[in-house]
Amino acid sequence: MSIANVEALQKYRKEAQAAIKAYDCRILVCSGTGCVASGAEKIYDELVKLTAGIDHVSVEMQKDVPHIGTLKTGCQGLCEYGPLLRIEPYHYQYVKVQVEDCQEIVDETVCAGRPVERLFYSCGEEVYEQPNDIPFLNKQTRIVLENCGNIDAESISEYIAAGGFSALAKALTEMTPAQVVDEVDKSGLRGRGGGGFPAGRKWKQVLAQEEMTRYVVCNGDEGDPGAFMDGSVMEGDPYKLIEGMLIAGYAVGASQGYIYVRAEYPLSVKRLRHAIEEAEQIGLLGDNILGTNYSFHLNINRGAGAFVCGEGSALTASIEGKRGMPRVKPPRTVDKGLWEKPTVLNNVETFANIPKIILEGSDWFRTIGTEGSPGTKTFSITGAIANTGLIEVPMGTTLREIIYDIGGGLKSGAEFKGVQIGGPSGGCLTDKGTDESLAQALDTPLDFDSIKKFNAIVGSGGLVVMDENTCMVDVAKFFMGFTQRESCGKCGPCRIGTKRMLEILEKISDGKGELEDLDRLEKLAKFVRSRSLCGLGKSAPLPVISTLQNFRDEYIEHIVDKKCRAHVCKAMRAYVIDPDKCKGCTKCARNCPAGAITGNKKEAHTIDTAKCIKCGACMDNCSFDAIQVR
Repeated sequence: MSIANVEALQKYRKEAQAAIKAYDCRILVCSGTGCVASGAEKIYDELVKLTAGIDHVSVEMQKDVPHIGTLKTGCQGLCEYGPLLRIEPYHYQYVKVQVEDCQEIVDETVCAGRPVERLFYSCGEEVYEQPNDIPFLNKQTRIVLENCGNIDAESISEYIAAGGFSALAKALTEMTPAQVVDEVDKSGLRGRGGGGFPAGRKWKQVLAQEEMTRYVVCNGDEGDPGAFMDGSVMEGDPYKLIEGMLIAGYAVGASQGYIYVRAEYPLSVKRLRHAIEEAEQIGLLGDNILGTNYSFHLNINRGAGAFVCGEGSALTASIEGKRGMPRVKPPRTVDKGLWEKPTVLNNVETFANIPKIILEGSDWFRTIGTEGSPGTKTFSITGAIANTGLIEVPMGTTLREIIYDIGGGLKSGAEFKGVQIGGPSGGCLTDKGTDESLAQALDTPLDFDSIKKFNAIVGSGGLVVMDENTCMVDVAKFFMGFTQRESCGKCGPCRIGTKRMLEILEKISDGKGELEDLDRLEKLAKFVRSRSLCGLGKSAPLPVISTLQNFRDEYIEHIVDKKCRAHVCKAMRAYVIDPDKCKGCTKCARNCPAGAITGNKKEAHTIDTAKCIKCGACMDNCSFDAIQVR
């Protein structure tokens, strides 16, 4: 069926909604990357087999299962408790589902409507049966993620049934391109890829160009360690991204768009390709969309895994088939971007905000978030936190709310230490740092402007939570090592400066540091930050700067006392045997590769620290917890 006009779209929507309502029960199997990795496909296969003879049941995960009429669902957010299932119309949310649970789910819930209570999410004595009951989910404001986990991620019919492409229809039939751009500009939407540049201002600059060949490019090259927000949107709601890009193309006069997806996201690529094919088949991509004279075509380009290709000019160079390296600016992408033509370049989350802004209006969008940073922000929360997963909250939400109210606090009751925000290009925030003026970062509104005073950026939205067992020198070394490896090498400050900084950090963690090294680090950080060519180099020193500000005492401890309080830095570990716990079983001595452990049978043993190579084999083989690290 081809949707030739708005009336046909509305008819299609009613039919799609009726088809969904025809099912008495639907099983939504989360098929985001996290749940698939933990066994969701096996669960799906088992549910398909068990429900094969039951009428009016839809198992939502995959296509091409003819006896079920199947669909797909994207990430349901609560990744820590996957695999996840939702059962409609009962609104049951099941967590940590295993293949062995499927028969009970079918017998009790699908056939009888009764819950399987042991599969509900619980916290302490509280048990939560529906998604909206769970604090992790009900404390969020979902705009970009509103469909993820609730509809089939591979069905354009389900997206249209949920209101999809209504914003495109409104833009094409009720608004001029200039009005669309003005609405986005008035909304105050800022780019969600890290820099926070106003999207409307960027679109206006492209619309004003004399050159009439223009492009719309989506940056889906999400390379930050621990970040998976854009990937989850591309997997779970690809049609929303497509609709946002369609509206952008109409607004700035572009007929061609490109989605640049990192190579490590094969599921995103697969679902985007399927979504583009479906949109083309029913006439929502291609020529004369919805009976208008607007035409738009989309292509997918896969990145080769280079972190630097997340930078705009490096990304467009990569699409052109060149080596992904940033260029000197100006000219900027809005003037000369892809093939030196004016280009709108935004990330996945930015485009995914567009349909709702056009439908509800800029005034509505500004009621969410802060004055300078309206709207919501998606975050992936990982690390030493109880509830890892995907969230979306209003701009201005504090990190404390995210970590404790939504994330459930830290695992095992460990003491909070810090949170790395913005990936390797971000900074480390804490509530108990050395610098008292910076120690209240967790209670500061989380928006593009407020966070800058802590030498950090919101970035794409990756949050890595760290507890007391984390060494901050090691954290700085990890992120500096990442950015140093990912430097394209085009400019000296980044290519050489990050290498020198990494060498100093390695020296400190090896127990060979000097106090003068801290001054050298700070000078190098300022130089690299001010002289690098692109955003990668300019932000590379931020983890070092922020950890030096907040945890300078740890650096000094490494240098002066030759001690790592978290026992992470191998060179500073000292293994000792507690004589009260040692039974003299000799197992540690027999497994020591350096022959550093001596002692008689059934007597307490000792470790010769001069011979000890700090491999940890003794601790791994001790059955009595007698070996400790100091």
